Amino acid sequence: MAVSEEEVEIVKPRTDKSEYRRIVLRNSLEVLLISDPDTDKAAAAMNVGVGSFNDPEGLHGLAHLLMMMLFYASEKYPLEDGFSKFVAGHGGGKRGSIHHNYTNYVFDVNADCFEEALDRFAQSFIKALMSAEAIMRVKKVIDSGYHNELLSDFWRMDQLQKHLSVEGHPFQKSISGNWDTLEVQPKKKGLDIRHELIKFYEENYSANLMHLVIYAKDSLDKTQSLVEHNFQEIQNTNRSCSHFTGPLFTSEHLQILVKVVPVRQDHKLRIVWPIEPSNCHYKEGPCRYLIHLIGHRGEGSLFYILKALGWATSLSAKELAMSSDFSFFQILIFLTDAGHEHMQDIVGLLFKYIQLLRQSGFCKWIFDELSSICETQFHYQDKISPFNYVDNIAPSMQLYPPKDWLVQSSLPSKFSPGIIQKVLDELTPNNVRIFWESKNFEGCTNMIEPWFGTAYSVEKITVSLIQQWMLSAPNEHLHLPAPNIFIPTDLSLKDVKDKAEFPILLRKSSYSTLWYKPDTKFCTPKAYVIIDFNCPYAINSPAATVLTSIFIQLLKDYLNEYACDAGIAGLYYGIGSTYSGFQVTLDGYNHKLRTLLETVVEKIAKFKVKPDRFLVIKEMVTNAYQNFKFKQPYQQAEYYISLILQDHAWPWMEHIEVLPHIESDDLAKFSSLMLSRAFLQCYMAGNIEPSEAESMIQHIEDVFFKGTHPICQLQSPSQRMKYKVVKLERGVNYLYPVEGLNPSDDNSALVHYIQVHQDACVMNVKLQLFAHIAEQTALHQLRSVDQLGFTTRFTGRNHFGIRGVQFTIQSTVKVCRVFLFTLHCLI
Repeated sequence: MAVSEEEVEIVKPRTDKSEYRRIVLRNSLEVLLISDPDTDKAAAAMNVGVGSFNDPEGLHGLAHLLMMMLFYASEKYPLEDGFSKFVAGHGGGKRGSIHHNYTNYVFDVNADCFEEALDRFAQSFIKALMSAEAIMRVKKVIDSGYHNELLSDFWRMDQLQKHLSVEGHPFQKSISGNWDTLEVQPKKKGLDIRHELIKFYEENYSANLMHLVIYAKDSLDKTQSLVEHNFQEIQNTNRSCSHFTGPLFTSEHLQILVKVVPVRQDHKLRIVWPIEPSNCHYKEGPCRYLIHLIGHRGEGSLFYILKALGWATSLSAKELAMSSDFSFFQILIFLTDAGHEHMQDIVGLLFKYIQLLRQSGFCKWIFDELSSICETQFHYQDKISPFNYVDNIAPSMQLYPPKDWLVQSSLPSKFSPGIIQKVLDELTPNNVRIFWESKNFEGCTNMIEPWFGTAYSVEKITVSLIQQWMLSAPNEHLHLPAPNIFIPTDLSLKDVKDKAEFPILLRKSSYSTLWYKPDTKFCTPKAYVIIDFNCPYAINSPAATVLTSIFIQLLKDYLNEYACDAGIAGLYYGIGSTYSGFQVTLDGYNHKLRTLLETVVEKIAKFKVKPDRFLVIKEMVTNAYQNFKFKQPYQQAEYYISLILQDHAWPWMEHIEVLPHIESDDLAKFSSLMLSRAFLQCYMAGNIEPSEAESMIQHIEDVFFKGTHPICQLQSPSQRMKYKVVKLERGVNYLYPVEGLNPSDDNSALVHYIQVHQDACVMNVKLQLFAHIAEQTALHQLRSVDQLGFTTRFTGRNHFGIRGVQFTIQSTVKVCRVFLFTLHCLI
């Protein structure tokens, strides 16, 4: 029976109709039960408070190996990979993820077969089988994954930061491990890896370190009985939760400037401070307050100034929580070429802004504004899949009290200047680590990080030196943000009489079509808008495609300050290129949506090229194209398949060729030409009335098509771009070998695409069902049995309504340096 205890009222969103209950089994396993009678999927997640930090010394990656092995087989269900095959055969999927201080296991399945799936899941934690043969195969899979990560700047920087810490601290351990740590080194020491794995499993996987979340269709009472029956046999060895409280850095690891040679052609500045984890003060939200201000993009912000100076293209601030014992506050700035030359000024401006925060004090109105935004976002959050829902909740159960398992740190409610000050006091020059990444440092470094081979050098920087940088930095007017005008105050739901079940064609004119669908299910004060600008001149040549890309990036650049507050308040916009032109999207609270939409439309209509910003954006677009060669080989192969199949698509090499010759005047002429012929295809859905939707489209038509000198001319149907895909000849196979673009990448790839049929409802469903059933079998065969590589996939593919399936394999050992992509047809 479950342990008897007081009822806990778990705080949930106002719109959430599910029921919740906390129980603790007799083996001390803590469980959250969720009952949702409307769900067609059930899910479960088990969080184990053991991660890579717990790896035994000299066995890096053992916790990762265990995570990979756990779903393989159990004493009760000995068929290898049987759990994965079961959930895949019943509409579901599974995933394991390893972190520094925990491991998470999650699956979902059709609700009517949840009972058997849950029993299979539980048996993995009661008596997992780990055959020596399977362990050997999984070690090779892990090593293949390690080789996939070797040229990832994300993982290289992550490991470099670990490398520059106290020798022997768990922080230095790699999460994944590789063949050397899991095979070569243990053999040299006379260790049996299977014995060590089982020992690690039995000693660490204790029920008192586990937290389970169950999302089911059944009542709480029935689900509780099911959980008690299945999970009470998990052993409880009363393991203590691991804490890693030793010194993480000594003086040699602080006040340093680390110059790093990255893989990609970007300039980045990564400023990091070790801090106390903010989950200790999640109600006060000190990091949330500081992240809001330091990462702000509005007028007077640090990014606003750096952007105006032409030194940065993006800036973000975040907390990097490593464990319950230590954390980092990180600011990441993407630099322009000019910004790279002004690194000292940028660091100086950053510390000047931090100084401004100290001198200004902490504003209650800013905290209250943040608190109001957070409360609205929590209570009107979108419903996500049961799989993702339990996956998100399970890790939080070891950090927060039961009543806040759903809330977590999302509802700061206590304004505490003292606690905010405590975090701000850690963001000082004597506590800082600065990582400066650029290809310009090639040949100028003197050290190599051993795990990924990253080239770097370290220089000491003193407090007085940073103070000099502050004094010499430009004297710009940094200031705190103004009140946010986009915070929604009307959260009422529209009473739409005709609750159409499917989208309807609400309005059609010579200039546009409007499809409309009111919210009939989620009952939230949100709306979604898509406006497709069909512009035939946008992609009719490589130069046009590049100019369209720069046009879009400049638009977003111009809207940056204005739309910043909208995004903070939960109203988002996007502008992106499409096959037929470009697309504007808006998503979020409907109260101020029209205000934002009209501003975006006005910026498009009155588009002017600012030469200084054009140069910055051109540089950014050029780098993006040049970094194509650093993509994974399988990503390059998939790109080439799209290039072959898609009509009016131009190779990236042709984009690179035209870019140097494009000037601001070219864009000014092109933008007028591109917009001179346009047709708008619009879609609106959510908490919005039909009359509102029609009114917004009428306004857009008036802006672009009306007046004495209209921006856009009427476009005939024959001028509208049509999506065209090359039809492959039945029974003919096409093989394309391509030399890998990055000589440093040892991986090769094979992508095999099969064209199946044109859009048809019944055929689509059959193909999806086939792909879902075949996916797990193919993955197990290709990755685990045949050992073809870590990146092995079998997926469905929809290319402008032409359906197909695709095999993807990437490996360092099974195929040559040339990667291949093949195509054939079943139509």
